[in-house]
Amino acid sequence: MHYNLPPWSISILPDCKNTEFNTARVGAQSSQMKMTPVRNGFSWQSYNEEPPSQSDNFNTAIGLLEQINVTRDATDYLWYLTDVNIDSNEEFLKNGQYPWLTVLSAGHALHVFVNGQLSGTVYGSLEDPKLTFSSNAKLNAGINKISLLSVAVGLPNIGTHFETWNAGVLGPVMLNGLNEGRRDLSWQKWSYKTGLEGEDLSLHSLSGSSSVEWVEGSLLVQGQPLTWYKSIFNSPDGDDPIALDVSSMGKGQIWVNGHSIGRYWPAYIAKGNCNNCSYTGTYDEKKCLRNCGEASQRWYHIPRAWLKQTGNLLVLFEELGGNPYGISLVTRTVDRVCADIFEWQPSLLNYQREVSGRVGKPVRPKAHLRCAPEQKISSIQFASFGTPEGACGSFREGKCHAHKSYDALEKRCIGQQACSVTIAPEVFGGDPCPEILKKLSVEAICSW
Repeated sequence: MHYNLPPWSISILPDCKNTEFNTARVGAQSSQMKMTPVRNGFSWQSYNEEPPSQSDNFNTAIGLLEQINVTRDATDYLWYLTDVNIDSNEEFLKNGQYPWLTVLSAGHALHVFVNGQLSGTVYGSLEDPKLTFSSNAKLNAGINKISLLSVAVGLPNIGTHFETWNAGVLGPVMLNGLNEGRRDLSWQKWSYKTGLEGEDLSLHSLSGSSSVEWVEGSLLVQGQPLTWYKSIFNSPDGDDPIALDVSSMGKGQIWVNGHSIGRYWPAYIAKGNCNNCSYTGTYDEKKCLRNCGEASQRWYHIPRAWLKQTGNLLVLFEELGGNPYGISLVTRTVDRVCADIFEWQPSLLNYQREVSGRVGKPVRPKAHLRCAPEQKISSIQFASFGTPEGACGSFREGKCHAHKSYDALEKRCIGQQACSVTIAPEVFGGDPCPEILKKLSVEAICSW
């Protein structure tokens, strides 16, 4: 016997002969959203987070500690602090060839400060969270402060021995280029500060945000890492969902009226090969990638239930140094709706008839299109009954196409908030290619 098994799909044969169901032949309505700015630009104030000074309240240990064991996952951030004593006879103080600082971390991001100045930032990847920082350290004669801010971005909770995964600076931490050659800092005395000063002061909350002096106007800090930003905004009119566009920022966290919106990381760009999509062959998660070269997320939803009509507090903590003036508030509306339905797609009604023993002509499936409330379908952007290809937003006609496809959709859907069309050849002027399994692909524009 011969079967047509589409790539990356599963067929169910109850009697081991006839295909009752195939996952590749199940479709549904999909929607493409339109993000409309309702406020471009906020009036910002900023507060700079400084590396902490040594304190008797900090935990100390000989050697480097694993991050989650110290923070107990109460925060993403852990400071590793130590001193380095440099003798005045060091050769690099004369020739200006500063020693090389190397830090190995189990992940996921690391900001390195030497004497309060940022030396650099590194972060790992989804595939390999481990990272290495390596750069010149501008050290002076006497006591120098090494401050490492380790950032965790979650740990796996599935997989073999996931409980053994670590985060934080586990070393070694090395200085190369001294008179003595190489100095291992890993096993000297380290101090540990859990969390940020801004977290301790609850700068993200309505009460805590007034506990420090913020700067604004020409004094506003831009492009500098470890910076807190806050602004006050009013809720947009209407009931459309609201989101924050933070594509101009680097990496950090967002709060609205004290509620956490979540982490953002537009600086982390998706890598891979997005060309030549073909599911044929062995399954591989690297096949048919999309959005290469783009951030994993740009818009962050703000529940309207968290907002007041006026005077809402927006707070961001920016780790890398983005541009807050590029942030905008947007509303989300349905721009277009699509359906992609096979002519003999399984339906619940047909299944119920078969189970009950009732014999009858199988019920043809329907393509359903539905715009948002108060919207109407204004035009049919694409319609093809036959063997269309592509996906919503990029449909194209295949070798088989019923030429009255547009007519059928326009007659039943234009001017309607919702409509349905039976997937049957007679609806589209006849069968354009007998003996071939066909489907209907349609894309409709929604307007107010």
